[in-house]
Amino acid sequence: MLISAYELNDHVTTRLRTRGVTMIRCRPGIALLSAAIAAICLVGSDASAQGQNEQFIPSLVYRTGPYAPNGIPFANGFSDYLALMNERDGGINGVKITTEECETGYATDRGIECYERLKNHAPTGAAAFSPLSTGITYALIERAPGDKIPVVSMGYGRADSADGRVFPWVFPILGTYWTQADTLVHYVAMQEGGYDKLKGKKIAFIYHDSPYGKEPIPVFQELARRHGFQLEMYPVAAPGLEQKSTWLQIAREYRPDWTFMWGWGVMNSTAIKEAAAIGYPRDHLIGVWWSGAEPDVIPAGDGAIGYKSGAMHAAGPVAAVHQDIFKYLYDKGKGAAKREEVGQVLYNRGMINAALVVEAIRTAQGKFGDKPLTGEQVRWGLENLNLDDKRIKEIGFEGLIAPVKLSCADHEGGSRVRIQQWDGKKWNFISDWLTPDQKLLRPMVEESAAKYAKEKNITPRDCGKES
Repeated sequence: MLISAYELNDHVTTRLRTRGVTMIRCRPGIALLSAAIAAICLVGSDASAQGQNEQFIPSLVYRTGPYAPNGIPFANGFSDYLALMNERDGGINGVKITTEECETGYATDRGIECYERLKNHAPTGAAAFSPLSTGITYALIERAPGDKIPVVSMGYGRADSADGRVFPWVFPILGTYWTQADTLVHYVAMQEGGYDKLKGKKIAFIYHDSPYGKEPIPVFQELARRHGFQLEMYPVAAPGLEQKSTWLQIAREYRPDWTFMWGWGVMNSTAIKEAAAIGYPRDHLIGVWWSGAEPDVIPAGDGAIGYKSGAMHAAGPVAAVHQDIFKYLYDKGKGAAKREEVGQVLYNRGMINAALVVEAIRTAQGKFGDKPLTGEQVRWGLENLNLDDKRIKEIGFEGLIAPVKLSCADHEGGSRVRIQQWDGKKWNFISDWLTPDQKLLRPMVEESAAKYAKEKNITPRDCGKES
């Protein structure tokens, strides 16, 4: 049974419908309308406590607020994959999945509140948290070691958390912002005819003025130093609706050859609209993978045609898993999204995020048994996760993602990036998989991680002694 609580004018309403996963969605930090609704919001926890053969996977979401257009499809993809596991497979090796959504509004304080409320969920506590926010991830990095719960920051968060020796509880799987920054510059170098052709070129960097937007700056600065291109940076205050003056500066004063964008939510579509309004070529505007989804381009209409972004996976309902989701969920009226939204970029990303957590649990069950696992046991599963081409095909993700293999020291897992372009109706890949330069990036990761360890008085693990 799915029990959902949605915000409506700062209140909570409820809706019931049958699905293959037990869920309750409640917003923290607000007064509920009545004792009856308060009781409903406790059902998820109480019901889960009664089932001792259930694995709890929390879901931090933002279905409300300025970032909702991007948060909703991700949440739906995450929810649908967990439901698919129960409907099609009866759970993970016979262990049913339960989940609970908690509304963060993309706010760090609310994300922490959600974490604290859900971390000790019966019977074994939370398996792992996926914050979907760099700010929340930064906050949870401080809490996860004491609580022994892994944080899966797939494609976001601190880049130096790729060093599992210093950050044993954090997993930026499939790529960090440093990975993305390096591959975007690599793509531009290819378009210009080689790295030597970057000398003297002008690159603008427009970014969300937050830890998320600032994260890739060290890599861009280092690459500018190495290859001789000019770099000018343009922060944009959240949520990013006011950009006209910024784009006039870019177009009339700096006149860059290329522009990179680290936006989120309405900032992305606003930037694309402003670029179109001043005639900046959209095929020379490239966003991070969080700036390359349908909500980012559709509001800009024809002005978005030609716009590019990085991508960590394919777009569209292109894999076998999508057909299973249609068969086991949507054909039975149990899907979380509209049928036509299955396969959108952020839907796929939420689904992939859930699959990584599920496969980590499955991996850990191979060591600890087919039972509900603790966060500490799930962490072992993450550090031993190995999704090669064969396993990716077995779980129905062939054509969606590249192989990923984690270890004690490497919590990123060999990320690769492709460039996609919007044609007005859909995203199309326009590059092969690009491999980041780990000879550049890994020393930067280790240096930054070592500095963090010194500041926090952390003794890095000896991964040679880890079992």
